[in-house]
Amino acid sequence: QVQLVESGGGLVQCGGSLRLSCAASGNIRNINDMGWYRQAPGKQRELVATITGGGNTHYADSVKGRFTISRDSAKNTVYLQMNSLKPEDTAVYYCNAPSWPISYWGQGTQVTVSS
Repeated sequence: QVQLVESGGGLVQCGGSLRLSCAASGNIRNINDMGWYRQAPGKQRELVATITGGGNTHYADSVKGRFTISRDSAKNTVYLQMNSLKPEDTAVYYCNAPSWPISYWGQGTQVTVSS
């Protein structure tokens, strides 16, 4: 079992910044890639960013140039730095760690951007 605990969400004004953290614990030996997803009310969950064990990153077009995903392997933690936030970034943000055949998810953290 793998446990993922997110933190860092909150209410921020348009143009502001937040940094999300996701701490992984448990049987993490087989965890390499990790990512962030988000789900806005009435919408499907969507990919935000991923990072491989080697540090390669991938971003959704909607966040490129504004969000940065990073990891601290020593702390088993993945971060999502979010800058220039927009009201459309409002969503519950989830940390994800695939470990075939299981995909682990955190409980989510709410990010609300006011206009």
